[in-house]
Amino acid sequence: MTAKKLSEHDQELVDKFLKDTQLFYGPDPEMMEDHTLSPITEREKAAIANVSTDIISVVRNKLEAATNEAFEMLEQIGAAPGAKWGDLITGINTRSGDLSIVSSGGVLIFATSSQYAIKYILKHWMDDSTVGIEPGDIFFYNDARYGGIHNPDHFIILPYFHNDEIVSWIITVVHEGENGAIEPGGMPSAAEQVYDQGLMVSPMKIGRNYELHRDIVTFFQNSVREPKLMITDLKAKLYAAIRIQKRMEETVSEYGIDALIATLRKTLDDTDKETRRRLKEWPDGTVRAQSMADGTLRENILIKTQLKMTKKDDKLIFDFRGSAPAFANRPNNSVLAAIKGMISQMFLSFIWPDIPRNQAVLNPVEFIVDNNSIYNASYDVPNSQGMMTLFPSFTVSQMCVTKFLYNTPERYTKVLAPWYNMITTCIYGGVTQYGEIVGNLAADLNGMSGGAREDMDGEHSIAPIFAPMAEQGEQELVEEEVPLMQLARNIMKDNQAFGKYRGGQGYEMIYTHKNSPMWGYMFTTIGSKYPTVYGIFGGYACPTYPLSKVKGINIFEEMKNNPDLMEFTIKDIMNKRPFKNATYSTHHKGLQLEIAPEGELYMITQGAGGGYGDVLERDPELVIKDLEENLISEYVAKNIYFVVYDEESFAIDYDRTEKNRSEEREARKKRGMSYDQFIKEYVTEEPELSIPFYGQWKDETIVYAGSKEQKMKSGQLDPIMMPDPKDVKIAELQAQLKKEKEI
Repeated sequence: MTAKKLSEHDQELVDKFLKDTQLFYGPDPEMMEDHTLSPITEREKAAIANVSTDIISVVRNKLEAATNEAFEMLEQIGAAPGAKWGDLITGINTRSGDLSIVSSGGVLIFATSSQYAIKYILKHWMDDSTVGIEPGDIFFYNDARYGGIHNPDHFIILPYFHNDEIVSWIITVVHEGENGAIEPGGMPSAAEQVYDQGLMVSPMKIGRNYELHRDIVTFFQNSVREPKLMITDLKAKLYAAIRIQKRMEETVSEYGIDALIATLRKTLDDTDKETRRRLKEWPDGTVRAQSMADGTLRENILIKTQLKMTKKDDKLIFDFRGSAPAFANRPNNSVLAAIKGMISQMFLSFIWPDIPRNQAVLNPVEFIVDNNSIYNASYDVPNSQGMMTLFPSFTVSQMCVTKFLYNTPERYTKVLAPWYNMITTCIYGGVTQYGEIVGNLAADLNGMSGGAREDMDGEHSIAPIFAPMAEQGEQELVEEEVPLMQLARNIMKDNQAFGKYRGGQGYEMIYTHKNSPMWGYMFTTIGSKYPTVYGIFGGYACPTYPLSKVKGINIFEEMKNNPDLMEFTIKDIMNKRPFKNATYSTHHKGLQLEIAPEGELYMITQGAGGGYGDVLERDPELVIKDLEENLISEYVAKNIYFVVYDEESFAIDYDRTEKNRSEEREARKKRGMSYDQFIKEYVTEEPELSIPFYGQWKDETIVYAGSKEQKMKSGQLDPIMMPDPKDVKIAELQAQLKKEKEI
């Protein structure tokens, strides 16, 4: 039976009914997949035609100064550790939502992913009679599925009006940390579903006339472990945004509204034009890189990141197909907007730091990803620890871009090996010495080490890949607020990615706590079994780093009664084992919340940036300099760099050094083999059964999902459901008991 076609009038009624009764305003996939600039409007064209480039230059400087002023203001008045140590940003977007102006410091990825939420507000709430957009409205969101990285990043968005016309948007963002998730601190590695990740707010209006709605704020406060932090930083972000608005009003008063509109749009267009010009200078071609994450933070497996980067004319393609499938009940999945923000961060901080910091740098870039992969996870899987795949994507991108830059005549920064890429820090939760419940993170994650450069060594523990001007924090200030203490913070000897130029080295941290009735630790870092950062052009990868623990002691009692026993490096504590009756252990750095008695030790290490070039080409004087500064051991100097020297005076024997290096070069040739021989001996058709492997192996059409038996077609991925590690352990013990009974 053929259905009767509706009349035009009836169809209009049906369409109106469906529009007016939409059941759920979820994330908008079409919007989230489009990172390009919105088409220029007639209003923007008219403003640009009406304003001179000299005025635009002045206004741009004023707007940048406004965002920098607000950044410093927010850093000073914010309550969260992320606010105090630079994990925030402030910015100005066009009327269409595109990010145009942003503060010099801060986490650029926050700002470059904010466009999606603004465009969502414009699309869904602009003409909605129950919401609408008016001067003085305050919008908020933290759900990364609407544009972000993960839910502890909280956004305030203000529309900027001029004579009843929306002309731009102001954003302020802070990594708040505590978010009411299943574990304290906002980044739960134990999350098995999106509902374990705590507060998740889609873009919504939380205030009018520059005042927060108290009922909504109360709801937010009741949803997290630190209600005072929530209200304090909501106000801090709001007032920082209002400060930007005040500076914008002053600028408009002096130069006119057309100058503001023209500046915001032309900054984007100029950036797009210059990015394309620079890309044209790169050689056309394709390069590849891969990375392995060594776990989900709950089990040891291999999770592949695969990148094929193709440059043609003025376009660049990032093809991540072949990377691992998403995990249905693990939070190490990334949303697509986060990957794009991470890549924009790479270009604007490491490749072209002189280009204005805005989202137009990605306009000539295309992304190809598999749906339901770790880089384009569905909206119903958790993503709170997406950094465990997001940051490896940064590393493989750095490796690929470096190969293009090496062959490009004009550069705007030095070619360098990959930066250390992990959030190596302590996430804590518990009761403070003042009796307050808290959950957050230490700022040590900002201590990532720099990669070696083409003509010099990398910097030690200088800054994170996501915020070049962030700080590591002052331990004394931390101890004023929470019972967390650091007994040592040293650059760790031999924690180095070797090369002609070595990567910057990381520092070790020995954590404990005092004066708390209940305190717990979490650690959320990969790289305990397989390096997360690699060298370039012959340079070494960074070492691997476990979590070390000393349980069953109170270090304060030990130091009081036997101060001479105390050691202040992880190496000495774990090798000498100075404390009797203590339990010494190592663990991969994916530790879910573990409640600990006062005085037990938890010890971790920041990693090293990648090495650059052949170790046998390193200047022997640089080797001796590292030796004198206690950065490397004699073993490394003699057996990695093959330098011969007097052990008392450190005087170099250049002739014997060159002889040793020549002999090692000849030994390398003997150890070497042809490419065909290498393929035959080392490359297998499929991954080994003993290694749970996720991603593409040899056949580009197949993606493995843990074993030879579990395979998926590329482009037809499904999320992987992982067993509970406790159930796996119970099954192993039961099998062991059964075997013993049989014997």
